[in-house]
Amino acid sequence: MAAKASAKSAKSSSKAPVTGGAERERANAPSKRRVAAAAPVDVPKPLTLEERTTILEARLLKTDVEFQKAYRESLDMSWVYHDSALEGTVYTSVELRAAMDPSAPVVTDSSLQPICEEIRRHREALDFIRDFATKKRQPLTIDVIKKIYLILHPEDGDIKTVKYRKDIPQHRLYFHEYAPPDKITYKVRQVIDWVNDPETRRTRSVVRIAARAHYDLLRVFPFASDSGTVARLFMNLLLLRSGYPPAIVHSTERQRYYEALKGSSAAMTQIVHEAIENNLASVEKLLDQNDSKGYQVRV
Repeated sequence: MAAKASAKSAKSSSKAPVTGGAERERANAPSKRRVAAAAPVDVPKPLTLEERTTILEARLLKTDVEFQKAYRESLDMSWVYHDSALEGTVYTSVELRAAMDPSAPVVTDSSLQPICEEIRRHREALDFIRDFATKKRQPLTIDVIKKIYLILHPEDGDIKTVKYRKDIPQHRLYFHEYAPPDKITYKVRQVIDWVNDPETRRTRSVVRIAARAHYDLLRVFPFASDSGTVARLFMNLLLLRSGYPPAIVHSTERQRYYEALKGSSAAMTQIVHEAIENNLASVEKLLDQNDSKGYQVRV
């Protein structure tokens, strides 16, 4: 009897509906509504350097005259300071203000006068490239490079008489290879021709062109002194002419900058791009502080 009951129970059990396995899978399966993909979120495209520059210029124009004046003075002091530091000359804030701040007392210290004169000539060169950058129809020639040099060294005559270096200095700041003196004229011409070539402008970005022109010019090293300053000023002229902010290479990047000159132009392009980015970020921060009425312009 027990066996028959057990068999009967098993038989009835086999006829019972299955409530596990497949039914549980159907019950647990997510509905179509649940698995529907979320609508894609539009991620704004990052602004280009040109777009960021345009926005910042518009914001600057909306600030008061006092802020704009303080900003321009701070920019020039920072520019001269870092560019000179790349050449191994470190100015103090006192020296910079004595030379560039119109409200600073007249320099009577004879030891400061030559330093102030150097700083003023450097700032005059900044004004020259800014002004030239606005004259889009003015051709870029070798004379532009010579003019930049002569602003820094007016004692060397004029464009017709200025001379390139005659030898390769034994004691020098830069340690990459220099062009032989008899090749300087030809190689400076090469730089200018390359910059002006329509194919160059068609196939390369402005930042890459400016960085490469600076790199090539410094490897020529046309002048006995200040070739680095001239090359960076020429680079920034190209950037300003195309609506970019200046690339002010920070003094803390000095060693990396020297290494790039011994390496590839791509490494220099990266340094220049970062310098522009840092410049824009600094201005953005300054304008944000001004918007909150708590700004302080510093060198």
